[in-house]
Amino acid sequence: MQRVEGMKRTMAEVVAARKGEMSPGRTFVEACAARGLEAAVEFDVTITDSLTSSRRKPRYPARNMLKVVDLSRDPRRFYWHESPPAPGDARVDEAESRRELASRFHKSPIPELLPTTAWVQVPPGLWEDTETFESFINYRLIVRLGTAENHTIIRGQGGLLSIPGIARMTSSGPFSSTVLAACNEVEQMPVDYYRFMGQGRLMDDVERNGVFIVRTRLVDPGTAIVGDFGHGAQLFDAGRSVIRFADPPPGTFAEPGIALMAQIHERVVVNLPTNFFVVSL
Repeated sequence: MQRVEGMKRTMAEVVAARKGEMSPGRTFVEACAARGLEAAVEFDVTITDSLTSSRRKPRYPARNMLKVVDLSRDPRRFYWHESPPAPGDARVDEAESRRELASRFHKSPIPELLPTTAWVQVPPGLWEDTETFESFINYRLIVRLGTAENHTIIRGQGGLLSIPGIARMTSSGPFSSTVLAACNEVEQMPVDYYRFMGQGRLMDDVERNGVFIVRTRLVDPGTAIVGDFGHGAQLFDAGRSVIRFADPPPGTFAEPGIALMAQIHERVVVNLPTNFFVVSL
């Protein structure tokens, strides 16, 4: 069967492709060998997407939930989004059974992308062991950048929790949990579907049903974000990154030392805010 262009590759294919590429850490190690503490490398990709998890139980990054739009390769001026009908709007035929028919459509300019930055202090002389220095960059600096990116997407200035229009859900209604109640609202399934699914082990049930779960400490304890991440939101990505030695802002570290930073630029937008809920568990 011919592969459809753009179809998501399997994890095995991704891992195989990454093994054939030079890692960001190796690229910077070579730059450091040539230029010392003046080394700086600019990448034409977002480096948080450059490494795969080696954990037996992977913690998927928040970016994996979203459709990523690389503006360096797919430039755009606007994005579309919807809002629920306003009070006093004229009645729309069949909106009682298909409520999206009454939604209003909007166009907005692509918002300013926000920087996401991570810092580490480099133990003196670590760069003399190139393999260890490469590992330190890949699995401390870039992993920290991934955690910072999760914060940008979820809790940051333009993160999901700060976007207006996302409702709070504290009551499970006819369901066994608010998670299933939110799934029902997002997918607009027959009420009995999620009511009966809730009779078993909740997380196993929803994962077997094809719900993608990202575990993160950035969502407040006792809550979850449930939404149509595949179609209802996008992550606009600058498609560029930088790693360099630099002076960190005051308060970054407890003591002075040689600091290394990595930075990307991105911004999450929600196209369908009525398809997202912050639920109390």
